[in-house]
Amino acid sequence: MSLKALKQKAFQHETVRNEYDKLAGEFEYMEQLISMRAHAGLTQDDLAKRIGTAKSNISRLEGGRGNPSWSTLRKYASACGYRIKLEATEDTSSRP
Repeated sequence: MSLKALKQKAFQHETVRNEYDKLAGEFEYMEQLISMRAHAGLTQDDLAKRIGTAKSNISRLEGGRGNPSWSTLRKYASACGYRIKLEATEDTSSRP
């Protein structure tokens, strides 16, 4: 079964879909990190060397595991030719 087919089947269940939606921000964050690195033409190993860390740390960061500091995110972005910007948006989904 492909990942796409598995997701379609799982999303038929409202509880699964709701839990997935709760994590959408994290998935977006991980996708953006990987996209920045790929756009820069860097492997995880290349990026790790540029910012002075281990490849496993880059893998953890891109996999959404861990709690990176603002400094780490800035180094990651800078090594890929980007700047990090924090943006806050109002969460209207929790309003009555």
